[in-house]
Amino acid sequence: MAELNSVWAHPPRATRGDQPTLSREQIVRAAIELLDAEGAAGLSMRRLGTKLGSGTTSVYWYVATKDDLLELAVDEVLGEVYVPEPGDTDWRVGASILANGMRAAILRHPWVLGQLGTRPTLGPNAMRMGDRTVALLTVAGFAGIEISYAGSLLHAHALGSATTESALTAAATRSGLRPGEMAEQIAPLVDRMAGDYPHYDAWRKLNGVAGPDPDHVLEQSFAFGLERLLDGLSLWLDRKAEIQKSA
Repeated sequence: MAELNSVWAHPPRATRGDQPTLSREQIVRAAIELLDAEGAAGLSMRRLGTKLGSGTTSVYWYVATKDDLLELAVDEVLGEVYVPEPGDTDWRVGASILANGMRAAILRHPWVLGQLGTRPTLGPNAMRMGDRTVALLTVAGFAGIEISYAGSLLHAHALGSATTESALTAAATRSGLRPGEMAEQIAPLVDRMAGDYPHYDAWRKLNGVAGPDPDHVLEQSFAFGLERLLDGLSLWLDRKAEIQKSA
């Protein structure tokens, strides 16, 4: 049987007695700083060693590969996502906190988007988040595979929103403009084109969205979608309860 390709399948190495003490936590925090600044392409064990002032060999002693380091860094970011414990709040509020926390964490660390799914998320922070999500949704009334479906919906909405916003932010950074300034530059082109699309043009003029602030629109769009998603899950739970009552 092939060995599981995950850093969590192996215990961390002990500190060597013949060199200054480092910890895996220090290494991961330094790696996240590099990743936040330059993305995954800007991370190398050599640059990390220089940042830590310890040399590449020392880094390799504590973390065997760059892939392992990325796996550790992703779990560290997931540790920023808070999921309330059951009983602390209503399940809808708890689910909203989870989704908002996931979106916010990704926006702070957009490089994570390229890492999710490349390796199993088995770190302690990922497992804690999953455990609390299961508990929260169980109390709400979901059971069995329904919990996976509901949790996936929340994560997909958060990640989808963060993906769009991160791409817009990256494009603005490359152009040297803020997202709002980019929208202002695009507005005249949209004005010229809109006449060929009467339904869209009428909607823009009626709702006063000729030049919206992208940050505001994206945030409100995420909030609207999350509330409708929770409305749907609540309705499904109500129907489920009615069916069970009449059975």
